[in-house]
Amino acid sequence: MKTIYHFIIKELLQVKRDKKMLVIIFMAPILQLIFLGYAANMDVDIVHTTIYDQDKTETSRNFIERLVETGYFQIDYYAKDYNEITNLLEDGKTLVAIVIPKDFEKKIRRRETTPLQTLFEGSDASKASMALGYIQGVSTRFSQNLITDTRDKLGMKISLSGSLTPEVRVWYNPEMKSRVFMVPGILGLVLMISTISLMSMAIVREREIGTMEQLIVTPIKKYQLLLGKLIPFTIIGFVILIIVMIIMTQWFGIAVRGNVLYLLFAAFLFILSNLGIGLFISTVSKTQQQAMMASVFALMMPMIYLSGFAFPIENMPKFFQYITYAIPLRYFITIIRGVVLKGIGFSSLWLETLILFGMGVSILVLSANRFSKKVE
Repeated sequence: MKTIYHFIIKELLQVKRDKKMLVIIFMAPILQLIFLGYAANMDVDIVHTTIYDQDKTETSRNFIERLVETGYFQIDYYAKDYNEITNLLEDGKTLVAIVIPKDFEKKIRRRETTPLQTLFEGSDASKASMALGYIQGVSTRFSQNLITDTRDKLGMKISLSGSLTPEVRVWYNPEMKSRVFMVPGILGLVLMISTISLMSMAIVREREIGTMEQLIVTPIKKYQLLLGKLIPFTIIGFVILIIVMIIMTQWFGIAVRGNVLYLLFAAFLFILSNLGIGLFISTVSKTQQQAMMASVFALMMPMIYLSGFAFPIENMPKFFQYITYAIPLRYFITIIRGVVLKGIGFSSLWLETLILFGMGVSILVLSANRFSKKVE
């Protein structure tokens, strides 16, 4: 144990002496969380809108006012014809164009169904679908108000049929902000990138400068060498985790609803699997450039795309859904979102925890065995 202790101190002092690396280790995760926390925002707060009002009546103006009152629609242009609408959509200056037809008011007064044409710049399907939902909501409320006004004018005090009024209660994310959902996932993403990169680059760097060979020929045992490498980066991983959790809670205002100790335990299992992956990369890479390319493009990028961080796994083709079962980040993101947002714990996430434990131990053991073969 004394040998391992001195080895750990040696590794931590080596990190401390490298000022540039020290800045990268602790500043990069902070910047990544802050930048991604603001960039990974799927909400559409402003819908740039063009109006082509062919009717120009009080009713059409009332409908436009209803759009503006929602706070989502920003009327940027009032088009004079369809050619202007086409140009605005092609240039990306407007997201949606609403065409109010002639006789809009007359048809409404005659209680006829009135079409309302909406044209979307649909290159970004997510933004277009959200804008469509906003418009449908405004149209529905506008129609309901018309029905109510007509019924009052006709003196109908009793509704001819019953009505259904939903009472909406949104749990876990009452304001339905996508950032609240994304930031916990970014925390797992930052932790993965930091620990895999540090582990793979550190060992390859020692091999490049010749210190690894010096360690191998010393009486130090292989398990002591591995523990002396793994424990310092586990400590660094936890320091990074605590820093980004503080930023998540204090900067973004996202409180941890569940058990923090359980979250730290799950993070420990996740860090084990990441260190195992980094150790494996170090055994197949001869230079730091190779280690960086292998870790980023061969492993981390596919893991990010297939983990459910940004894209729902259930929407992926079956082949890729099967691949996701082999990705540790998938299970950790499920755990961290469950603990942070829903306040659930081991009783609900026991399966993900056991899988993460099994993956962490398996990857670490297999990588350690390969590392042993490489150093003999």
